Amino acid sequence: MTAATVIGVDAATTGLGDADHLARALAGELGLPETASVGTHAVRTGRPHLALTLTLPNAATADGVWRALTGRAAPEPVGLALGEWRHGPAELSEGAAHAVAERTERGAGRAVLFPGAGALTGTVGVAELLAASAVDEVTLLGAAGPPDGARRILTRDHLRPEWREGRLVLTVMEAAGGVLVPFEVPDPTPCCADH
Repeated sequence: MTAATVIGVDAATTGLGDADHLARALAGELGLPETASVGTHAVRTGRPHLALTLTLPNAATADGVWRALTGRAAPEPVGLALGEWRHGPAELSEGAAHAVAERTERGAGRAVLFPGAGALTGTVGVAELLAASAVDEVTLLGAAGPPDGARRILTRDHLRPEWREGRLVLTVMEAAGGVLVPFEVPDPTPCCADH
């Protein structure tokens, strides 16, 4: 992956739910391939908010998506970044560039859409999840090691793994009945949703 295949999109989105909605809307509008991924990244300069990254399979696809994004009429100001290119208000395009840097380094951010995510619904085994998706690792909150590959994860149709030290990592926790659930819940309570 190079910066030439990662596009940053900063619409100054403030909530995780809103960022997830924007990620899905853009993926649908742009017709992103299943090999693409869309992530969220915290921007802490100015007013803290979230920016998106669109990670595309090759530079030609990224170029086409860039042209579509720069040519669309957005209801609110949007900043974009692709390599050295910037588009939109400076503060937002720099937020987009920050997101691109994080995604390119695979050091931070959370994945909303990623290869294999569509098939991970209902209850899946840890080993099955790892084999069928871009997730590199599953960690069990509070455990010294990873969960057994035969353990089952009740996905709640909401998996949001995070990039850490170059790996896409899904954190899970114990739930009733011996199943595991993702640490991030689909509908967080308002007091905790954006922390």
